[in-house]
This record gives sequence, C-alpha cells and structure tokens, in this order.
Amino acid sequence: MRLRALPEPDHFPALDARYLIERPAEGLPDPLGHPPRILLLYGSLRERSYSRLAAEEAARLLRRFGAETRIFDPQDLPLPDQVAGDDHPAVRELRDLSHWSEGHVWCSPERHGQITGVMKAQIDHLPLKTGGMRPTQGRTLAVMQVSGGSQSFNAVNTLRLLGRWMRMVTIPNQSSIPKAWQEFDDRGRMRPSPLYGRIVDVMEELIRFTVLLRPHVAQMTARYSERLESDTPVAAEAEPASLATVGREAGSPPH
Repeated sequence: MRLRALPEPDHFPALDARYLIERPAEGLPDPLGHPPRILLLYGSLRERSYSRLAAEEAARLLRRFGAETRIFDPQDLPLPDQVAGDDHPAVRELRDLSHWSEGHVWCSPERHGQITGVMKAQIDHLPLKTGGMRPTQGRTLAVMQVSGGSQSFNAVNTLRLLGRWMRMVTIPNQSSIPKAWQEFDDRGRMRPSPLYGRIVDVMEELIRFTVLLRPHVAQMTARYSERLESDTPVAAEAEPASLATVGREAGSPPH
C-alpha cells in the first residue's frame, strides 16, 4: 500500500498538554461512533519534504484527538492522463483512500507562488463522481502550506478554491508555515512556536467539523439536477437522505 508510516506517532515535543482538549469533538452528536477517518496529502517528493513533515505533525494530532489517519505517498503517482483510463495502482489506491475518508488535510509547498504539480496531480486524480460514488463531495477539508521564504497564503488560497470545486466543506482555519526550514529540527519534528499552535487549532477544528457533518453527508449532497438526470422523482424515495450516494458508508479500509 502507498501509505507512509508515521514516525513517533505518540511523541509531541512541541505540545503543552496542559492546554490541550484531548477530545475536541466530545459532546457533539455522533451517531456513527467510529473514529473520524482523515486522509492526508502532501505536495513534495523531496527526501526532506517540509509539506510531508507538516502533514505528519497534523496526523499525530488527529490521532491523539481520536481520528484514524492515512497519509498517501505520491512517489509513483503518474501525471493525469499519462496512463490510459487512469489504470494505475497508485491512482486506484488514492481514490479508494478518498472513498474511505470522511475528511482530508491538504498540505502543499508554495513554489513559484503556487501549489506544486505533485499536489495538483493528486487532486486532479480525484473525480467528482465515479458511478454512484463520490470520492470528495461532502467531506471536510483543512488546508496547509509551507514556504521557503516569508509568510504567504497563495497556496492555501488555491487549495481552498480547489476544495470548493471538489465540493468539499473547507474549514475556516488554516496553517501557513513561512521559512519552514527553520521550524523543524534534525529529526523532522516541528519546534514549539505559534506556527505549531496554529496546526493544533486547525486539527481541533477539523475534527469538530468532521464529526458534525459526517452523519448528514448524503442529505447535504442530494441535488435536484442529479435526480432529474437519473429520473428519480422524490416521491419514489422513502427518505430524502437516500437520494445521494457517497461511497463506502462504514466499510473496511482499502487494500
């Protein structure tokens, strides 16, 4: 599987646990009960990829908050349209992971003032709809970026635009890490700073939005145009929430 192992999953050198709510979504209605399922994508293939390191910090926090996380490794992902019919195991695995997920984290470097091609290729491989299944629609999204220079928001702004295009619910908060090479130690762990604190804030918010939204995804994504196209009158359905199909409901993770 093209999943990155998470180093030191339970070690938090930059976190002051005295101020942490261990279960940010506790008390919110959660009829599904299982851990929130979060897919994390990053946008660089460098051996020391700061977007990957930031995504790993996010994944550790999400795990601590009670989520199940998967980090996709795009190392052998082809370019869109490079393989006929997208018939490539990396493409299939990425789509399966998105079907499995209930929320995403996208973290891209800013390169030439924009997201990287690696980041865009992953998003471009996720169709709005495949048959009756929707890999992204109705899922939550948190956006992050790393920069080699001064503070910027070009990449997160583009990721927000793409999230809206993919019909995802992008949460209000976001993370932008300037001069990322200064923020991580030799082991690849983020140093204590307000920039790390912002990642904690974003992941708390993502967990809350995901738990609030996921029981209602089918109803939130039911559309008149699709009922018209499929010739499915409302009166023919027993429940309005059954008008949309969002993929696997509570299935096992992809293999």
